[in-house]
Amino acid sequence: MPSASMEEFEALLNESLEMDTPDEGSVVKGKVIAIEAGQAIIDVGYKMEGRVDLKEFAEPGENPDVQVGAEVEVYLRSAENARGEAVISREMARREEAWDRLEKAYADDARVEGAIFGRVKGGFTVDLGGAVAFLPGSQVDVRPVRDAGPLMGLKQPFQILKMDRRRGNIVVSRRAILEESRAEQRAEVIGKLQEGDSIDGVVKNITEYGAFVDLGGVDGLLHVTDMAWRRVNHPSEILSIGETVKVQVIKINKETHRISLGMKQLQEDPWDLVGVKYPLASVHKGRVTNITDYGAFVELEPGVEGLVHVSEMSWTKKNVHPGKIVSTSQEVDVMVLEIDGAKRRVSLGLKQTMRNPWEVFAETHPENTQVEGEVKNITEFGLFIGLEGEIDGMVHLSDLSWDQRGEEAIQEYRKGDIVQAVVSEVDVEKERISLSIKALGGDKFAEAADGVRRGSIVTVEVTAIEDGGIEVEYEGMKSFIRRSDLSRDRAEQRPERFSTGDKVDVRVTNIDTKTRRLGLSIKAREIAEEKEAVEQFGSSDSGASLGDILGAALKRDE
Repeated sequence: MPSASMEEFEALLNESLEMDTPDEGSVVKGKVIAIEAGQAIIDVGYKMEGRVDLKEFAEPGENPDVQVGAEVEVYLRSAENARGEAVISREMARREEAWDRLEKAYADDARVEGAIFGRVKGGFTVDLGGAVAFLPGSQVDVRPVRDAGPLMGLKQPFQILKMDRRRGNIVVSRRAILEESRAEQRAEVIGKLQEGDSIDGVVKNITEYGAFVDLGGVDGLLHVTDMAWRRVNHPSEILSIGETVKVQVIKINKETHRISLGMKQLQEDPWDLVGVKYPLASVHKGRVTNITDYGAFVELEPGVEGLVHVSEMSWTKKNVHPGKIVSTSQEVDVMVLEIDGAKRRVSLGLKQTMRNPWEVFAETHPENTQVEGEVKNITEFGLFIGLEGEIDGMVHLSDLSWDQRGEEAIQEYRKGDIVQAVVSEVDVEKERISLSIKALGGDKFAEAADGVRRGSIVTVEVTAIEDGGIEVEYEGMKSFIRRSDLSRDRAEQRPERFSTGDKVDVRVTNIDTKTRRLGLSIKAREIAEEKEAVEQFGSSDSGASLGDILGAALKRDE
């Protein structure tokens, strides 16, 4: 054979080899020539055959779909193995084919079809027609899914969120598809709704603050404050899941597609009649619904609540928590004090339904009435005595004793002592009752001094002899006569010439209501008597001596 022909043959051979021999690591077309022992034998050309397990032709959860004579694409991993066969894979071919298709879909932001076939940590695996993707648990549905069983193996659309061919990572979402279709559905439903419409809905979910109601493809929020005119502590008091309710569309937010619903708006507003039903100063029965630091809320009827401020709860308990005066669910009588229709507020009073205890006390205890009570408190300015009607009266230091200083007298009292006193003054407005302990037996000084004037002569009894004078008593009142007042005669100014129990006539020289003392003097009496005798019996020309005059005066007295 000529050398030229040899060269041509070699060139042709090389050309044919280049054209027909597929590259390892590429996807090639082949033909199924036989099926045996769970494998398909595939001719990939250039007298190359390979085997592929039938399961590689099956979609997840389905039977293999392959027949003799079918043309299929396979991935050529190696042109020849130990047995002289091509090493091929249908699965890898599908993967390569799928990646090309998926990358295009990702670039076009198009949906792809797939089926969930396995569960992995944090989510699921999805077969996207040859390529395996990860579906995070949060992307399965709009709301958390408790059981994903019914979704397994179902062909359904997914959205690709992320792709990395080099690492072989694909992340998909089913939720994005649902939200898109929900958004379309919402837009359609919302387009038909108008604010003010009444519509039937089904309660889907209940939370602390309200309930979500399905209006036929779109949810609306029914807030707890819009369920009823009365106070609702928890939505479950009124609603249950699955229940059909009639609601009114209060507000539609066109941008966020949020719908606010109300139930109470379909009922009559009890506030329309509050002014008529609850006139000022009228008294009504109510139920305590809530207690706070500043007062208690009382329900007059469903939907109409009023506040009894802590200052209007009790006449006597001033700095007490409202919970110590009333309890939740208690029935109470209250008076309407104020109504503010605009703010939907009623001010109520609890103490106004009871009489002011200071008024009652003033009526039943006029001045000088004797009372008895327990010493509740002792302060630097007096005693506080507990009186009937849970009120206190005060005995000022100055009203404790006639004889002792207040600071001394108060030392004799202890908390819890039962004492008697008389009412000296009641000030209803200032809620103040003044009492006196020293006035219990009346004012002995005033009684004794009544009728006694300066210059009067009174008889006293000697009660004690001292160096500086004598102590005497007149009508229960003690007085002291100094040595210099015992006689006009200096020689007779001796206290020892008197004895305890002696009766002595004295002249009143002073009446001191402040110190509650009488000023008494024997000397002043003697001087006065002498003066009187001279006036009556003596004359300048008679020549009578003082002895004669006093003798005549004394004789007359006898």
